[in-house]
Amino acid sequence: MQLTEVSTMLTDYLLAAVTAALALALWRRARGRAAVAVHAIGFTALAVSAAAGGTYHGFALVLSPGTLYVLWKVTTWTVGVFSFCIATGAAVAYTRGPARLALVAAAGAVLIAYLAWMLAHDEFRFVIYDTAFAMLLLAALSLYAFRAGAPGAGWLLAGIAVSAAAAGVQYLRVALHPSFNHNDLYHVVQAAAMYLFYRGALG
Repeated sequence: MQLTEVSTMLTDYLLAAVTAALALALWRRARGRAAVAVHAIGFTALAVSAAAGGTYHGFALVLSPGTLYVLWKVTTWTVGVFSFCIATGAAVAYTRGPARLALVAAAGAVLIAYLAWMLAHDEFRFVIYDTAFAMLLLAALSLYAFRAGAPGAGWLLAGIAVSAAAAGVQYLRVALHPSFNHNDLYHVVQAAAMYLFYRGALG
């Protein structure tokens, strides 16, 4: 069996494993805590995305075109679910009343539009655009909460910074070695960001 993009596959699986472990930890702490539960859903979605993405990259010569199509759609759609959940989790944690409702509705509308758009598009840049919107919303909410002394907000801001660094690595195609490309480094840096988001989600 011939594998492709082995380092990308392995680092995707690493990101999936780290995120799945953090998701499980969030689920164990989610009882009676709506914001934590929303984050747990998001972490679960990203773990699925990384696992599907790793399989897509590693088994491109083995799997059928139809299977690869489904894997890529799962990869992109579940990133959208993560983006929605991380922004919504902060909205639930840090806002109340009409403001919360408006923020969740806006994030939900963006998610629906994103999922519909990705039905007919495969380019990863659209995933980046959607994630960037979620991170901007998360940054605004976290900065507001940080200034108010809310627990967890500083961790979320740190997670945003590390995620931005990961996106920069991918955009600039920063590679440590010909066999360890920008996608591989992105996965490793994003795994570190997920731990920071986890700490922030716990509040």
